[in-house]
Amino acid sequence: MPANLPPGLPIVPDGERPSSPLRERNAVHSPLEHAPVEEAHVSGPYEMSPEDFEEAVSDALQLIPPKAASAMDNVAIFIEDDYTPQPGEDPDTVLLGLYEGVPLTERDSWWEAGSLPDRITIFRQPILDICSTREEVIDEVAITVVHEIAHHFGIDDDRLHELGWG
Repeated sequence: MPANLPPGLPIVPDGERPSSPLRERNAVHSPLEHAPVEEAHVSGPYEMSPEDFEEAVSDALQLIPPKAASAMDNVAIFIEDDYTPQPGEDPDTVLLGLYEGVPLTERDSWWEAGSLPDRITIFRQPILDICSTREEVIDEVAITVVHEIAHHFGIDDDRLHELGWG
């Protein structure tokens, strides 16, 4: 891990979940197809315009722990309607979010020379499909963004599951 990132940050500062208004969650958040049926929250879809969803994403980003936000390096966040499975992937793959880039733990001195920003994409429809209120949308987006930020810091899905951010 790079020297400017203390061990355990930003996902589990002081061994606890980030201090934010996020409710306790046990459900798998990304990818959804790995969630056992009894854990999948299915009461949606919640109706929300793309503009309102973008505002909800902005509200959710305010819930990201400040230590995590300030430690991120060269990351852009995008919103897309839905994930399109890539060739060779299960066509029924459902993702709430996706991290694409080079984790901080894998960057060398060459990385900054012309590298594009890492990309976190939030998928609107799958999140709306599992939410029944605007607050649930904000909460789910925040959890999804934290999960994808963890990948930016080099934390894999197995470790995220251990930490409760699966």
